[in-house]
Amino acid sequence: MKAASLGVVLGCGALFGLGLAVSGMVRPEVVLDFLLFRDLGLLLVLGGAVGVALVFYQLAPRLLQKPLLEPRFGRHPSRPGARTWIGAALFGAGWGLCGVCPGPAIAGLGVGNMPLLIALAGIFIGAYVQGRWFPGD
Repeated sequence: MKAASLGVVLGCGALFGLGLAVSGMVRPEVVLDFLLFRDLGLLLVLGGAVGVALVFYQLAPRLLQKPLLEPRFGRHPSRPGARTWIGAALFGAGWGLCGVCPGPAIAGLGVGNMPLLIALAGIFIGAYVQGRWFPGD
């Protein structure tokens, strides 16, 4: 990846983190209120994210010959199998129990929410266990 591409990725990541912080998604209590249908404000965040992703993943490859900073568009064909569904269920259960998702947890550290270190430790331990004892095909 070129230096210019890395700079754009870094800028987009910072914008993503800022959006998470502004939306309140870096606070697990806000996420839990959303998951319990007490506060549906994060639904606007979700809708905005889906809208942007739809535009860029569907329209950009059709309108541009190649990406602005890379030689070609990448493809990642995948078929969800049993491992995908089990992983999604475990991820969803963990998210529902503690209200923490990896991206917002890292962004939450940036706003000083240090108790998120405990959740991040659990995320990393879970990833390690999966990679060590249940490697992919």
